Amino acid sequence: MTEAALREQLAMLGASLFQRGYSVGTAGNISVRLPDGYLMTPTNSCLGRLDPARISKLAPDWTHLGGDKPSKEVFMHRAVLTARPEAGAVVHLHSTYATAIGCLAEPGETAPIPPLTPYFVMRVGRSLPVIRYYRPGDAAMESDIHEAAKGAKAVLLANHGPVVSGKTLADAVHAAEELEESARLALLLRGAGARTLTPAQVDDLLATFG
Repeated sequence: MTEAALREQLAMLGASLFQRGYSVGTAGNISVRLPDGYLMTPTNSCLGRLDPARISKLAPDWTHLGGDKPSKEVFMHRAVLTARPEAGAVVHLHSTYATAIGCLAEPGETAPIPPLTPYFVMRVGRSLPVIRYYRPGDAAMESDIHEAAKGAKAVLLANHGPVVSGKTLADAVHAAEELEESARLALLLRGAGARTLTPAQVDDLLATFG
């Protein structure tokens, strides 16, 4: 896709996430890898009202080239995209159920959401590391996110929200949506003795769908 088309897609998908309650106010941010740098939602912008022309553009070294000033959490996206060269986009949300899991799970956990459905495994994977709490905008979390992202498509920031990567922007958004719905399902079934996928079933899904 051209940069112009990616700008339009970012605004469209951001609006879709906002309209369905996956982000509120100015919460959340999205980045996309380009051949000559990155696109990123501007600081204090609302995902529901993004202007494609004003989306931030960053150079390959992450310096600001054009558009509005990028999100104060640019380091979060840099951490994931440098750890996962195959990833083309990152979505960070404050979605309710995933954030609730992040308030319940202990930092250091790697599977706070059990493998209840195949699509959670297919889109998110086997591991969902929980990163200890940092103040929003605190660049000190970059190294922790970077290390965790080397082995995981998504991480969960304690008491904050999910950070999800994907091969494309659409893939990252779909994975973030799947993570949120899986978190909701996990909370609905908490303490009910729900049947989870077996390790062999998880292995089969990952071998088949990657």
